[in-house]
Amino acid sequence: MTKSLIALLTGTALLAGCNLAPKYERPAGAIPAALPQGGVYPAAATDAVDVSRIGWRDFFLDPRLRQVIETGLANNRDLRIAAANVLQARAQLRVQRADLLPTVNATGTGTFTNNLQGAGGAGTGVGTGTGSSQDIEIYQATIGLSSFELDLFGRVRNLSRAAQEQVFASEEAQRSTRISLIAEIATAWLTMASDQEQLRLSRETLRTFEDTLRLTREQFRIGVGSELEVRQADTSYQGAVSDIAALEATVALDQNALNLLVGTTVAQEQLPEGLGAEPATRDALPGDVNSDVLLRRPDVLQAEHLLIAQNANIGAARAAFFPTISLTGALGTLGLGLSDLFKDGSYTYTASPSVGLPLFDFGRRTGNLNYAKASQQAAVATYEKTIQTAFREVADALAQRGKIGERVRAQSSRAESAKVAAKLSDARFRAGVDSFLTTLDAQRIAYAAEQQLVTTRFTQGGNLVELYRSLGGGLEETETVGAAGTAPAN
Repeated sequence: MTKSLIALLTGTALLAGCNLAPKYERPAGAIPAALPQGGVYPAAATDAVDVSRIGWRDFFLDPRLRQVIETGLANNRDLRIAAANVLQARAQLRVQRADLLPTVNATGTGTFTNNLQGAGGAGTGVGTGTGSSQDIEIYQATIGLSSFELDLFGRVRNLSRAAQEQVFASEEAQRSTRISLIAEIATAWLTMASDQEQLRLSRETLRTFEDTLRLTREQFRIGVGSELEVRQADTSYQGAVSDIAALEATVALDQNALNLLVGTTVAQEQLPEGLGAEPATRDALPGDVNSDVLLRRPDVLQAEHLLIAQNANIGAARAAFFPTISLTGALGTLGLGLSDLFKDGSYTYTASPSVGLPLFDFGRRTGNLNYAKASQQAAVATYEKTIQTAFREVADALAQRGKIGERVRAQSSRAESAKVAAKLSDARFRAGVDSFLTTLDAQRIAYAAEQQLVTTRFTQGGNLVELYRSLGGGLEETETVGAAGTAPAN
């Protein structure tokens, strides 16, 4: 018996390296080798930096925005859910890995019985004689394993590999959630800053329209102006009043959105008052990036780990077509009393290997294998689509970046010219040179040009945040940037 068991274990060890999972090869050709260049796209940067190595504390320059992001990373519920998902995946991995090793149980039993001896003499019937009873104590202690599967064809190992890849995928999902959260908080903060800037502009314009309205009313009162001019001035004035009311409500909505992202009420001193003259983010982002950088994005890595997990599931499904060998064994001792429990000759052992192979399952195993293969094909498509989406996000951000500086400069010049034109037109109106309609049109054009400038500046800031996010920035938390322009890894 012992020799047979040793032979079985030796054969198991020789077959333990068998793995029926398909060899993993990363899908290729889902995206071009390089991101778009030329035309609207920015020229290659000579001092290109690794964006993923720029810590978010270094990228975002406004100290108030840094504090808001830090608060959000500590309180956001989506980030907490992602962290809990990682813990769940790790716990499931631990459960799955336990199947790779036998479960060892220790048991101890005691049996107490009464034995009737000497029941009757020779030639007498049962129950006619006299007898006596004797108490018997039987003690037993065993250590053993029950139905431990010998993983000859890699079924358990592939299930463990799939669980491990699920852990990796959940960790990358947490990293992706973190990057997205940082970008969303920054965008929401800049949105509120832009709306605050629009509100400030509307209030300044309201004062201008109010002065014009007061002047036209006075001219109408003394008979110099007409009621038409008063009504036209009042139209512009009431339009500014309406804009202020709408923007005040919009700013309140912006704060609500920011509070939800941060997970708590943002302190008043951390809220923006406007876009300001100083940039809220760094502008040292590369203009030319190799598409291979997309393979390091957390969402792409998450999709790849899920694909590897599906490969492992195919191996487990294939192994189900082969025999399952299990081993049940125990080593113990037996004695008629505690003092006899560990004496020579009291030791016992049992070993019960078993082999099982379903003969007829009406397509269950075939269905499981086909399902695993279909899931793997879906995972390949998901991985490729994730890369294509990442490519599109970066390409869009680069396309906008290539011309946003030109837009800001042109819009700034337009707003300045419109502002000067409005002042000159107002002076000519007061001097009686121009009509009131010319002045009113100049004021409206200046107001619209200033509004568009604020919108364009917000677009520029949002574009930098989006490019930073789409290139995988935001994982590092370093405070300073190294001499080469990259932040050291944590």
